[in-house]
Amino acid sequence: MRKRERENPCGVCGHYHKYEEGEVCGICGHRIPATIEKSGLQTSAFPSEILPEFLYLGSYDNASRAELLKTQGISRVLNTVPACQNLYKNSFTYHCLQEEKTLPFDDAILFLEQCEKDKARVLVHCMSGKSRSPAIVIAYLMKCKGWRLAQSYQWVKDRRPSVELSSAVYQQLEEYERNTFGSFESSPIPAFFPASQTQPFGFGFPKVDNTAPAPAFNNTASIFDRAAINIPPQEFTFGATNNEMKISSNPFGFTANGNDTPMDSS
Repeated sequence: MRKRERENPCGVCGHYHKYEEGEVCGICGHRIPATIEKSGLQTSAFPSEILPEFLYLGSYDNASRAELLKTQGISRVLNTVPACQNLYKNSFTYHCLQEEKTLPFDDAILFLEQCEKDKARVLVHCMSGKSRSPAIVIAYLMKCKGWRLAQSYQWVKDRRPSVELSSAVYQQLEEYERNTFGSFESSPIPAFFPASQTQPFGFGFPKVDNTAPAPAFNNTASIFDRAAINIPPQEFTFGATNNEMKISSNPFGFTANGNDTPMDSS
């Protein structure tokens, strides 16, 4: 087996097989899911750059690609999932969070602050790079950049669109914002998890009472309800004010007495 293949095990099972090419693992039988194989969808092999030349966000698959991390200059890894193995301890400096149910934001931020002081590029990852690791990065932006939760979340989401925070993780971020700024900044519920009850968005306009009676308009009768004007066709004249007057020059070719005259064809 070549060196490159030995340094890039499967990001899911941890064994060495050509996962992207559909090869079945000879140890555990793992292979690429049929739904992904048919659709041809593949995630990026590179992590997302959150802060230039410093902070990167990704998945366990990204963390398993040692050569690609080195090409980006990443030398440290913050592992947010205790069950994920730290694969390359001889090549990278690892820091692994030990809590599963709650995210130890302060512990993670201390490590990231040290990386920033040392001017070292660091990768923050979880299994899929969608919830736990983005939450750590968002908490770091709130603490070190002074940004509120909504702004920090949008910054990360713009740079990694696949982010989908769970409701439990988002609640932890709300609590962290209260502890950091002394209050929680009310903002629209993000679209990363469904809300059970939400109020309709009204752009600040007063609520319309649908039970109020419709306004009454002028009861003037319609022009279509008036009695028809009975004028014989032969007596009808365009623009005439006097029935006795004859129109000597009429562009339509009509006269007051009803006789037609030829229209000018020039």
